[in-house]
Amino acid sequence: MRIALLLFCCLLVSTLSMAQFSVRFVVTDVATQKNDDIFVTGNFNNWNPHDENYKLKPFGGSRKSLVLKNMASGTYAFKFTRGAQDKIETTADGRDIADRILEVNGDVSGEYTIAGWKDNYPEVPKKYTASPQVRILDTAFLIPQLQRTRRIWIYLPKNYALSTVKYPVLYMQDGQNLFNEQTAAFGEWGVDECLDTLQQKLNKPCIVVGIDHGGEKRMTEYNPFNNEKYGTGEGKEYVSFLVKTLKPYIDSKFRTLKGPENTSIAGSSMGGLISLYAVLQYPDVFGTAGAFSPSLWIAPDIFSEADKFNSPTQPKFYLYAGSRESTEMVPDLEKLGNILKQKQRYIIRQVINPLGQHKETYWKQEFAQFYKWMMLL
Repeated sequence: MRIALLLFCCLLVSTLSMAQFSVRFVVTDVATQKNDDIFVTGNFNNWNPHDENYKLKPFGGSRKSLVLKNMASGTYAFKFTRGAQDKIETTADGRDIADRILEVNGDVSGEYTIAGWKDNYPEVPKKYTASPQVRILDTAFLIPQLQRTRRIWIYLPKNYALSTVKYPVLYMQDGQNLFNEQTAAFGEWGVDECLDTLQQKLNKPCIVVGIDHGGEKRMTEYNPFNNEKYGTGEGKEYVSFLVKTLKPYIDSKFRTLKGPENTSIAGSSMGGLISLYAVLQYPDVFGTAGAFSPSLWIAPDIFSEADKFNSPTQPKFYLYAGSRESTEMVPDLEKLGNILKQKQRYIIRQVINPLGQHKETYWKQEFAQFYKWMMLL
């Protein structure tokens, strides 16, 4: 009897995990721009603010609705937008709102009101928040592998100019978001302030090099593989730039410790993906990867790359994801972690934040833990 009951429970859990449900979004009232198109953007469509498949349709009177079918059970985060990130919903007085959360474990329908839109309120000029330890190395550093230029930032420890010490180097993607609120579209990480504090406590200073993303080229530059939707991957060329052009330049101009044990790379989302790839391809250059919510969904070939990865070095992988990101984020991260753990001599730390969402706020919170792990291990 117990065996039969256990089998029934297992079958029930399996059935629920594979079940597909319908989700209906109904917007009953909009404060302004009532006639404009409204879209749903969330972790189920990679936060695309203008996805035609997620546009609400008239639903009687002034209401608009959207039905999404074949949704797997899970936790989804979303917001409403009028087709762009700068036209996303806000409070009635223009303040940002937290992501709306939807728990799906059956067919569900929700009614929503939209109190305001971001573009209805003038932007308050952002302050320049980079610390004195940060400077722009070049506004148009040449990437010969891609025939483009890019802004490069550098953070130097406080005592750099007063010593002859050589320092480890951390290369980070999405340089716009690392040091300066003025250049960060969705909030900065505060890497400079974080390191000013941590380096005093730990006595483990480090140089940080930030490379701006390529705007509309970000999805291809940070992807080493071709993608049907986004096009030909340019990640191999981008990583080649880091290894063969940027790193030699940094090593020639600054007092650096050059080996893989002192050279790390990190990033979030697509930047996390390309950081992982950099270590898998050049373990003799990069000894540590910090992958914050890496976009593994867009590059399934990364799993086979990890599976065949073999290095005489002892690379370190810091893998972070939030449970309130896309439904595939945590399973993908765990899959990658399990592949790497089979290598035995590789060092892996895997962190799942049950409240974590796909945004700078949560990566900023986790950065200090990554840095301490990276420098003290």
